[in-house]
Amino acid sequence: MISKELIKKLFIQDLIKTNNLMSEDVKKYLESYDGRFSSILKENCTIALEKGLPLCQDTGMVEVFAYVGIKARIDEPLQNILNEAVKETYISNPYRYSTVADPLFDRKNQKNNTPCIVHTELTDGDSITLKYIVKGGGSENLSALFMLRPSAGPQEIISTVLTHIENNGARGCPPLNIGIGLGGTSDKAMVMAKLSLTEPFEKRNPDPRYAELEMTILSKINDLKIGYQGLGQGISAYSVHIKEYPTHIATLPLAIAADCYLSRKGSLCIGGGQND
Repeated sequence: MISKELIKKLFIQDLIKTNNLMSEDVKKYLESYDGRFSSILKENCTIALEKGLPLCQDTGMVEVFAYVGIKARIDEPLQNILNEAVKETYISNPYRYSTVADPLFDRKNQKNNTPCIVHTELTDGDSITLKYIVKGGGSENLSALFMLRPSAGPQEIISTVLTHIENNGARGCPPLNIGIGLGGTSDKAMVMAKLSLTEPFEKRNPDPRYAELEMTILSKINDLKIGYQGLGQGISAYSVHIKEYPTHIATLPLAIAADCYLSRKGSLCIGGGQND
C-alpha cells in the first residue's frame, strides 16, 4: 500500500523545489546570456534561492502525467491526493492562486490553485511515477492544434510550427521549450505535446527521422531571433521534442505546446521500494 500521506509529502516537497529553484539545465543557458535584462533575471534566480520565493509571480497550474503500476495500491483516488497536495503547497507558500472555478461566467478564484490536471496511464509494476509541469498562463496561451491534411510532409510540419512560434512566441516568456504531438486524435496529440515538455532538453526522439526533425525545427526557431523575453538577444528556444502516435488514414493532428524560460518541471517515483 502506498499511503496518501507519502504521496502528498513527496509531491509537496518536489513542487516547492520546482517553483523556487531554477533547474540546472535552464541555469546553464541563463549564465551564458549577457543581453538585456540578463542581470535582473540572474538576480531573480538568486533571490528566489536565498529567500525561498517563487521564481515567477505566475506559479501556474499544475499538470501531472501519472503512470500507475497495476500492482500499486493507494488508499484514495490519486486525483484527490494530488489536489490536496497542490492546495497545501500553494496555501502554505507565497504562491499566487491562479485557478478560477468557472471558465466563462463567474471566473471566481479558487483561492487554493486547484484542481491540478491529471492524466493517468496504467503500467507494469507496483510504483507510481509522476511527471509534471507547472504551467504559467503566458506559455499556455501558445498552445495550438492544427488538423493537417494527411498528405502533409515534414516541410509543412516545419512551416506550421515556425509560423506559429514566429507570430506568438514572444508572448510566452522565451526562451521556450517546445513540445509537439503528431498523430493520434486531436486530444491525444495535445496530451503528447504537453508530455513532451517534461523531457530533458538534450533527449531526442528514438526514431532518427523525428530526431532530425526536432533539431531542424529548433534551429529554425532560434534563427527567428526572438531571444530572451522577446528582446531579440540570446536563444529563442531550448529544445524541441516530438512524440508521435498512430492516426486515422484521413487525419494528421499536429499539436504544439510551449513552456516559458523557467521550464518548471519535475519527476518522482513513489513506491516499489523507492522510498523505503
